[in-house]
Amino acid sequence: MSEIILGIESSCDDTSAAVIKDGYMLSNVLASQDVHKAYGGVIPELASRAHQVNIVPVVSEALKRAGVTMDDVDAIAFTRGPGLLGSLLVGTSFAKGLSLASGKPLVEVNHLQGHILANFIKQYDCDNRQPQFPYLCLLVSGGNSQIVKVNSPLEYEILGQTIDDAVGEAFDKCAKMMGLGYPGGPIVDRLAKAGNPDRFKFSKPHIPGFDYSFSGIKTSLLYFVRDMMAEDPEFMEKNKEDICASFQKALIDILMDKLIKAAKHTGIRQITIGGGVSANSGLRSRIEEEGRKRGWTTFLPEFKFTTDNAAMIAIAGWFHYLNGERSSLDVAPVSRLAEF
Repeated sequence: MSEIILGIESSCDDTSAAVIKDGYMLSNVLASQDVHKAYGGVIPELASRAHQVNIVPVVSEALKRAGVTMDDVDAIAFTRGPGLLGSLLVGTSFAKGLSLASGKPLVEVNHLQGHILANFIKQYDCDNRQPQFPYLCLLVSGGNSQIVKVNSPLEYEILGQTIDDAVGEAFDKCAKMMGLGYPGGPIVDRLAKAGNPDRFKFSKPHIPGFDYSFSGIKTSLLYFVRDMMAEDPEFMEKNKEDICASFQKALIDILMDKLIKAAKHTGIRQITIGGGVSANSGLRSRIEEEGRKRGWTTFLPEFKFTTDNAAMIAIAGWFHYLNGERSSLDVAPVSRLAEF
């Protein structure tokens, strides 16, 4: 018997809805919010208001593109957290209302779990390679930097995580320091392609185990730019490609050093990445390069599945649904979730 899951994602500034049937994506609709660019970051109040405007047409369009109605849907998967509480409240409230109106059960999903399982989204007329369990996932985004051992679709073990800031925040802070615009990660990545990654050196942290730290390298960049511009006010403009390339290389080195260490420690050779920073071209190239060198089998999510999207929420919800899990109507969104 086929299972059809409607997924709803509203954790930050993207409103998204998707339909999954037996693991295959039938639709994945997303409405982004350009209003935040003027402020150099996401404004929570503006984000939640935009979700209220977008969620009805986005869900309607997802059902339309999938060629299904709510009568065909078996369950409604939604992002419970982590994320911006106001944004999560819009998605959760809509999902609960839709559940009451349609009689379809609710399935809550951890947003990070969606990123981890993005490689399991199947598409028609595609190869649909999937990692075998157990595998390691390098989960990297604006709010998270973790190495996760994935034992099954619903069983996880965090081997290492950031003790302060996330790598995505480091990319954004780099762009902000240099006045490059928002969102910073893609801009730094684009400029880095034209720069020399070995020209400048930035201090790297020495953290035991598999944990990360990115606060120190941000400070290193800040002092470096300040000192260089004191000598030459045009330094940053004349060298922005090399600065971005060198800073990006340092961040990727930090990420990869711990991932390589974790792979050696566990003996796992199935390696995936997930989260917004998994769209970074330098990181993707480095993962593939290390994979060839070390005999890893690597899995990189498609670019459309790296950013926040409902297809990943639907696929995670599908696994929970198959496991018999359901959520009550009194479930509340949470900005932080302690466990997957």
